[in-house]
Amino acid sequence: MSVRQAPTYQQGAPERPIDDDSDVEEEALANDYREQVGYRDGEDYDLDQHMSVGGGPQDLQAQLQAAATPLEYQATIETKIQSYDSYCNLFHFILNSEGPVDIEVPSYYWAWDVIDEFIYQFNSFCSFRQRLAFNQTTTQVNEDEIAVLRENPNTWGCYSVLNVLYSLIQRSQISEQLAARKRGEDPAPYAGEYGSRSLYQMLGYFSIIGLLRVHCLLGDFSLALKTLDDIELNKKAMFARVMAANFTTYYYIGFSYMMMHRYADALRSFNHILIYVSRTKNFQKGAQYDSITKKNDQMYALVAICVAFYPQRLDDTIHTALREKYGEQLTRMQRGGPEALPIFEELFRAACPKFISPTPPDFDQPHLNIDPVEHQLSIFMEEVKNNMYSPTVRSYLKLYTTMDLTKLAGFLEVDADTLRSWLLVNKQRSRQVRHSEGPLLEGDVVNSSDLDYAMQGDMIHVSEAKVGRRLVDWYLRNLARTY
Repeated sequence: MSVRQAPTYQQGAPERPIDDDSDVEEEALANDYREQVGYRDGEDYDLDQHMSVGGGPQDLQAQLQAAATPLEYQATIETKIQSYDSYCNLFHFILNSEGPVDIEVPSYYWAWDVIDEFIYQFNSFCSFRQRLAFNQTTTQVNEDEIAVLRENPNTWGCYSVLNVLYSLIQRSQISEQLAARKRGEDPAPYAGEYGSRSLYQMLGYFSIIGLLRVHCLLGDFSLALKTLDDIELNKKAMFARVMAANFTTYYYIGFSYMMMHRYADALRSFNHILIYVSRTKNFQKGAQYDSITKKNDQMYALVAICVAFYPQRLDDTIHTALREKYGEQLTRMQRGGPEALPIFEELFRAACPKFISPTPPDFDQPHLNIDPVEHQLSIFMEEVKNNMYSPTVRSYLKLYTTMDLTKLAGFLEVDADTLRSWLLVNKQRSRQVRHSEGPLLEGDVVNSSDLDYAMQGDMIHVSEAKVGRRLVDWYLRNLARTY
């Protein structure tokens, strides 16, 4: 998921005092967003005005501008490889120079554009390489492209990209600085020689967001969430001031939660960013508006999936938009049964990231290659199949306080053992880990269903689920908390 646009650099936005619980904060974020889309005419940023490095064997100014500029959609494979080499040279220079590179960074918008475009090109190249491997033909054009890929197996390699992101984080010591801020300490003593420079600090910061994205693309959702341990998810955060970074962060957090079956946390992430987008839609225009609109629709598809698994009340704005976009599909998914499976698959394909494989494909034995998108889809659909009869089972259980397992199996036209497995799965899924504070992987185990039951032999005993003390504590802690 990448919200891409040609970079429009603004004069570095001043730090604004932000109050999490006031409308002043929303206005501050809106002002930041106006700057990003060039809301006021005549404010385009000139990178050359802020460069303090002279000429040399490396044209650093040109490299910095190119690093934040989207590659042409129809770029040739040679151009993609050349772009990879350019990024390697740029990051090698920044990371391995004798002392920090003395450059005045234009703004955090520029720093995000560099990391965003770097990962976007990596993702696009991997997807392109996978398509060639899965759909090899006898045409001369494809044979030439495959020959080039064979000669450059390490181009846009997963290890190289992760190495760059981790190196930027380590060199900037941004994790130590963020941890110090969370403890209420001055981060300056932890910054070191490199981390005190804005170039390293900003690139390191957005590299953390980049790691969230890359690990999610690779299918490691728990590691993706763990990368954000040092970043506080509030509107004071740097990523929240850059619309594309804000959108990307909450998309991948929400998607990771969804794949880990933590639907309440996923919905909270999606709702947060969708409400923000709805409040800033009047400022959106041009190519970025079209891109955000498309990504918005994808996120609403994920909201529909999560609501089907975990029904809950949504914000009125989100609820109205969801019904307009996916009302019919949502109704069919909530009804459950085999006829709901194609809807889940359709929405997942439309809204999931473009997953990639950590290793290059085998062009000699294409039948051995695994499509990462199909692999993640199969994992997701197993969860759907395990839960597809849950709505029907719940509708019957709500009518009884005690019911014979065999009788209910007859109503559902399945054998008793199959029904027993459904009930066990549904019982387990009703208890979810829900995040309240601290690292994103942590949380309290709460009962997410209003219906509880127990099985004793062939008898099912049904009761209204009682909200436990831990759930009450969770609600009290989060009553005034904004995610």
